[in-house]
Amino acid sequence: MVSLPYHWQYLPLFLQILVAFGMGVGMVVASHFVGRHKNTAVKLDAYECGIVAVGDARKRFSVRFYLVAVLFILFDVEAVFMMPWAVIYRKLPAITGQRLFGFWEMAVYLGFVAVGLYYILRKGILDWSHDKADL
Repeated sequence: MVSLPYHWQYLPLFLQILVAFGMGVGMVVASHFVGRHKNTAVKLDAYECGIVAVGDARKRFSVRFYLVAVLFILFDVEAVFMMPWAVIYRKLPAITGQRLFGFWEMAVYLGFVAVGLYYILRKGILDWSHDKADL
């Protein structure tokens, strides 16, 4: 049996990257040839939705919208971290050599998340019944 050099093991990965890049470029080039390109005054206007712009574009938004988005990302990352941990939880003692390492690892992580949730609730970020200006 002939063994190939080590770097040839990455050939499938490079082919996949090449195919993905080629598909992206191909779609952009195909859309250029297939799509219509008529630049009209209405199309080049800043607002294509048909609503006449009134007032200042620099309107103030409550910071709560952004805080809720950041909190969603925080708890989404928590779920992403917990799923692989749950899948390999029973195999962790054989991998690490310690019986409860995986358990305490997740306990510390969930402790940090619980402290963050406690802070969120104490600060009143999720309380939308009245708007606080001092967040």
